[in-house]
Amino acid sequence: MAAQPYDDRDGWVWFDGEFKPHRDAKVHLLTHALHYASAVFEGERAYNGVVFKSREHSERLHASARILGFQLPYAAEEICAAKAELIKKQGFENCYLRALAWRGSNQMGVAADRNDVHVGISAWEWGDYFADRMKGIRLMIAPWRRPAPDTSPSNSKAAGLYMICTLSRHAANDAGFDDAMMFDWRGQIAEGTGANIFFVQNGVVHTPTPDCFLNGITRQTVIAQLRQRGVEVVERAIWPNELATFSECFLTGSAAEITAVREIAGLSFKPGALTEQVMHDYSALVRRKNA
Repeated sequence: MAAQPYDDRDGWVWFDGEFKPHRDAKVHLLTHALHYASAVFEGERAYNGVVFKSREHSERLHASARILGFQLPYAAEEICAAKAELIKKQGFENCYLRALAWRGSNQMGVAADRNDVHVGISAWEWGDYFADRMKGIRLMIAPWRRPAPDTSPSNSKAAGLYMICTLSRHAANDAGFDDAMMFDWRGQIAEGTGANIFFVQNGVVHTPTPDCFLNGITRQTVIAQLRQRGVEVVERAIWPNELATFSECFLTGSAAEITAVREIAGLSFKPGALTEQVMHDYSALVRRKNA
């Protein structure tokens, strides 16, 4: 049975300051964002009726828009309130949310300074991003690399930066893998197609320095939790020839949450006690009402 299309669902979306029926949340063909990717977004999850790190996500949405040269017409507090009201209106306890800000259709062409700015928020019930997060997923090496920071706005969660992620994920799935691991323009390990990556070596956790990709909110949360437990976390350049020296590997992200990795391009990893502890600690945190 085919999955239900995302534009043909019951319920509500928050669209430019008001709630609209889900099926009525439409934009014009000549929307600037559709042609030139002038859009930024956030992926978030709600647990037990509370959006995890809602304020941080709303502030990052603002920051992403500023990097792309536009300003949101709604304050972070308004966006947070809209998210909370939306999941209540939808009747959801545990769900995924997508906040999106984009340039409209006042102006067409590369220039976009006269375009108005729109903001929308949608929510839907979504289970695990990967089927078996503790068993571990299989990654191939992505055919595309994260570009240098002086060639793309890497600190913005900008829609256009994810096209190479889509291409890499499709290549991985076509080759029988679950996902792909991306290198950066230097050939260093960067991240997954939609999640940050961590490795374990002799009880120490290593993760790439986010100098050309997004420093994820889940990433920051996990690093803080590990350090609170007394686990050493090293942020550094990691080269592909180091992969064989690591015993465990896992991904972090709002969608992926904490997902173990059991293979990268033929190299095996064994999801172990540290990965399981990270999963447990993160799950306990996000399900706290005051998290």
